[in-house]
Amino acid sequence: MLKKERQSLILQKVNLHNRVLSSILSGEIDVSEDTIRRDLQELSDEGKLIKVHGGALSLSFTHHAPIENDIYSYPLKKAIAIKAALLLEEGMFILTSGGTTIIELAKIIPKDLGATFISGSLPVVMEYMKLPKIDVIVIGDKISKNARITVGSDAINQIKQFNADICFMGVNAIDSVYGITDNDWEVVQVKKAMIAASKKLVCLSIAEKVNTCQPIQICAPEKIDVLITELNPNNNLFNPYKEKGIKVL
Repeated sequence: MLKKERQSLILQKVNLHNRVLSSILSGEIDVSEDTIRRDLQELSDEGKLIKVHGGALSLSFTHHAPIENDIYSYPLKKAIAIKAALLLEEGMFILTSGGTTIIELAKIIPKDLGATFISGSLPVVMEYMKLPKIDVIVIGDKISKNARITVGSDAINQIKQFNADICFMGVNAIDSVYGITDNDWEVVQVKKAMIAASKKLVCLSIAEKVNTCQPIQICAPEKIDVLITELNPNNNLFNPYKEKGIKVL
């Protein structure tokens, strides 16, 4: 693989999953970690990603409120958010993760909705605070600079106290066999707690992430109630998910 092709693939993976690890990229592309680190440094110098210890982040992490041009597949994520908003009901207790798709959902919540939103994502919480009729509960603990969400034992213990009506979760990767997976151990533990504390799990994912996997499992596919993508739910891509009892929107 030529250097230009390799770096294009790296950039695609960073944008798709928001965060990548050098060790995983090395195995997937079949080059040394030193080569991956040099590629990440060059891409960072060109302003195409953010190089961090052990890997890289997408540009969506450069701003407190990411601008549209920095959000990968922005129109698709907005379309997903519009579908997700249809599930909101008056009086609900709603747990949400972080991520750009969840931020888009927060931006289009009806201003007359009376509900309680619970999150440890600072960018998401800032959007919730703009809405006049909703109550906002912030899950507190250590902030993960990579995921921009609170993580740790205190956050998990706080989440365990809730019995939320619904959990909206932005996912890093989703597969009909392995379920929801991620590459950040601390974030995985928080998301596991959110699933356990909710009556219904709704996953928000662009179709490009469907049938992809990361190293750490969050939950099996049987735990997912609803999957929302930008595609028509009748697309054959979703047949294996429907067979697991997952509703696709």
